[in-house]
Amino acid sequence: MTDASSPTTTTAFGTPGTPGAVRLVLLGSGELGREVAIEAMRLGCEVVAVDRYEGAPAMQVAHRSRTIAMTDPDALRELLRDERARPHARMLVVPEIEAIATPVLEELEAEGVHVVPTARAARLTMDRAGIRRLAAEELGLPTSPYRFCSSAEELRAAVRELGFAASPDRFVPCVVKPVMSSSGKGQSVVRSPEDADGAWAYAQESGRTGASDVICEGFVAFDYEITLLTVRHAGGTAFCAPIGHTQEDGDYRESWQPQPMSEAAAARAEEIARAVTDGLGGHGLFGVELFVRGDEVLFSEVSPRPHDTGMVTMASQRLSEFALHVRAILGLPVPTDGAGYVPLLGPSASAVVLGHRDLDAPAFAGVGDALAVDPSVELRLFGKPESRPGRRLGVALARGADVAEARRHAVAAAEAVRVEG
Repeated sequence: MTDASSPTTTTAFGTPGTPGAVRLVLLGSGELGREVAIEAMRLGCEVVAVDRYEGAPAMQVAHRSRTIAMTDPDALRELLRDERARPHARMLVVPEIEAIATPVLEELEAEGVHVVPTARAARLTMDRAGIRRLAAEELGLPTSPYRFCSSAEELRAAVRELGFAASPDRFVPCVVKPVMSSSGKGQSVVRSPEDADGAWAYAQESGRTGASDVICEGFVAFDYEITLLTVRHAGGTAFCAPIGHTQEDGDYRESWQPQPMSEAAAARAEEIARAVTDGLGGHGLFGVELFVRGDEVLFSEVSPRPHDTGMVTMASQRLSEFALHVRAILGLPVPTDGAGYVPLLGPSASAVVLGHRDLDAPAFAGVGDALAVDPSVELRLFGKPESRPGRRLGVALARGADVAEARRHAVAAAEAVRVEG
């Protein structure tokens, strides 16, 4: 039994469930993890899906599943050591969410366990303080103005400082986020200094990992925001065409590819994405979020794994972001054009199917109506065991002659799907 410390193509892909298997242990088994599991299984890997609740989407397709609280260090350590002790040709631990006891990953990586892309990357990107300091203070990348706050009192001071930075007579809204969270959980907009206490309370109650410090970000007047999917692989670094997206309450609702950009902005986006992913290291796909204002580009956040806005690549590219991630972490080739970009099939879009009320075992009506919107339309219904208001339950994918048409098709398809009890 061996653990690979870096991607290699020398390991044969044995039959799942046998000592010759290449095993992926997915820490997080939502809709993104499910697509990673499917792509890994297509290449003959054995997949173990782990999540905090039973019946998570990736669990429904994996070879095996396990249910633990991944923020519990002892439970996580026990699970990973148990999986490592089972015979295998090679094991990779693939974090697919932020809410993980990342010090355990660093501990086990020191013992020889291969964490994707690295345990340090998982730790830094779970912690908004860590990744912001890496980007702004170590790498010198442009970001929005920010302050970290450990109390409601500190947040009140930060809100006043950043809100009145441009003018003492006019307050500009700030965004407050828990440093330990993701997908908009616990995030709020502070529109007046009096909102600071409410933002602090909401961040403590609604973040993915419970109470934590917060980051207060000053307002950035940007023209649009993008995700630049960046793939660090055995052959170098590759990019996917920029993805535009809309958000609501900090969570994405639509995404499209390609997002039109000036040549100068596109080049600067590449520079920033390469700098931050090189700073994190390891092999795999990274979702780099950027604000764009004319030719100016500012770093926002990065995820060392497939990104929710990147679900559009299931329509726009022959190799989706999930296939690219799996190829990169296994040391397999990533095809690109002469400019280092993954080829596009054509303008494409995605739109989210949302839950609107609390339901157990939700059902979906209108699937036929959605698929009839356009021949290009595809649906991915995630199979989540519960629905609640605002929860992402599926995504509609579509192509078009241009991005605008693709977006119309995707939105119409998503709206045709009805979530029922």
